Amino acid sequence: MDIVRSPDFAAYVTRLMRLCHVPGLAVAVAQGDEVVSAGFGKASLDPEVECTADTLFDMASASKSLTAASVALLIADEGHPDVQWKARMEDLLPGDFIMPGSDHSHVTVEDILSHRTGMPSHDNSYLGCEADNPDDARSITRNLRNLAVVAPNRSSYMYCNMMYTVASYLVERVSGLSFGDYLEERLLQPLGMNDTSLQPVRARAKGLGDRIAKGYVWNEHAAKYEETPCNDDAPEAQGAGCVQSSVNDYIKWVQAMMNRSGPISEDVYQGLVEKRIRQSDDDVPEDVVWEAEAEAEAQGDAPSDKPPPLYYAVGWEVREYCQHTIVSHSGSEDGFRSNHFFVPELNFGGVIVGNSGGAADVVSEVTHRLIDEVVKGPDAGRGLLDSSSDSGSESGSSTGSDDDNELGPGAQLRQQLCPGIKEAQPQTMPLSAYTGRYWNEGYREMVVEERDGELAVDAMKRSMGFHLRLEHVSDQTKYLAYLRERFDREGQPLKAEFRLQGDRAVRMGLWLEEQMKDYVWFERIDD
Repeated sequence: MDIVRSPDFAAYVTRLMRLCHVPGLAVAVAQGDEVVSAGFGKASLDPEVECTADTLFDMASASKSLTAASVALLIADEGHPDVQWKARMEDLLPGDFIMPGSDHSHVTVEDILSHRTGMPSHDNSYLGCEADNPDDARSITRNLRNLAVVAPNRSSYMYCNMMYTVASYLVERVSGLSFGDYLEERLLQPLGMNDTSLQPVRARAKGLGDRIAKGYVWNEHAAKYEETPCNDDAPEAQGAGCVQSSVNDYIKWVQAMMNRSGPISEDVYQGLVEKRIRQSDDDVPEDVVWEAEAEAEAQGDAPSDKPPPLYYAVGWEVREYCQHTIVSHSGSEDGFRSNHFFVPELNFGGVIVGNSGGAADVVSEVTHRLIDEVVKGPDAGRGLLDSSSDSGSESGSSTGSDDDNELGPGAQLRQQLCPGIKEAQPQTMPLSAYTGRYWNEGYREMVVEERDGELAVDAMKRSMGFHLRLEHVSDQTKYLAYLRERFDREGQPLKAEFRLQGDRAVRMGLWLEEQMKDYVWFERIDD
């Protein structure tokens, strides 16, 4: 707690914010029942609004712990004896929860909450509130049957936001309440979390609209911030995110976990933090790897050539550091980054949130310093202003193109599509042969259009909206599709192919899910 009270802490945080292009940041730490909190910078740049510990941020995936707790409370409720960690989802949601393949008929409650169902993210599949037929928690659940799995159930860790939306639908079906109402009645109100809401629309209805922070991304090219749009309601993402809260309010949730208070009994707590699956080495974040390397160096040991074990529980990640258990979960949403954590043995925890993509580095750095101080880690006692951390520029602000680097991802994908190719072949078939409507049962409709002499797809009405620009590579069938999200300048390349019948495209394959071995195939549906 002393580190947050120190006169150097504000200077330390604001320096990191400047380096990483973060307009506003808020921090709260708790030691038992004692809380210290502070806000830094701006919650809004236009008009200028100060960021405080009561500013509301999008907690992003840091809200998954609330979803998992909602399910855990159903399990603890004697009125719902069928809801158990090992209960099959097909039995709890008959007709709604159906996954493809016979191997996945036995997916359980704990499977969906620990990301071990074998279903990849498929984040590009769900439709946002502006779509003609927007998704909600029920349609997300029912669409699972149309999406490919890539691994057997319980065989590997595979992060999947949709499964937490499915969990929210389970809560609704079993409780008879909307997920937002259930959260309010069973978790938020009992914990006195009156400033926490599911979706911005609820926060505004409570009269808290003027406290909602704006999200930003840093445009490196223009050297300025760009404001991210705020959807007041995103039912297709409930359970996976969409919680608005302040650090002063969310620290109450961390304290409830540490102290087993309010509705969080010992049984509920143990169910939430039990290690369910070890994440693969590739899934361990870089900051956790660096943390382990620093610990080894401080102890005079050689760094391991493998990342430290990192486990997923349900809505929480669990790891060991400096002979202490660290329970945490971070979050990432356009314009926002978050983290909440606690050290059970020391009854110490914190919440850190920022309102830009660059806040990821700041949140990570501040989390590390706070934890190091309390567990007496390698950086404990080091002057805050002596920190060498100057990492982190806003991601997603590409400054170059693949043409500048023969070994870039675009060049690599060209070689995969057409080994040995030196330069792209000319497009000779008219673009009208490809334009039209295409359909995949899981991803729904994609419309290919001609724009500025190129093939393009506008998918901005999806929950995670994007544009595709298709660049011909070879054979009038093989393309690079540059996927550009709202604030990308260049876009990330992915492979695409068409299948032709005569002089007309009849199928389109897009590599929209990187963990799949094949394309997502869309059938042409227009005449």
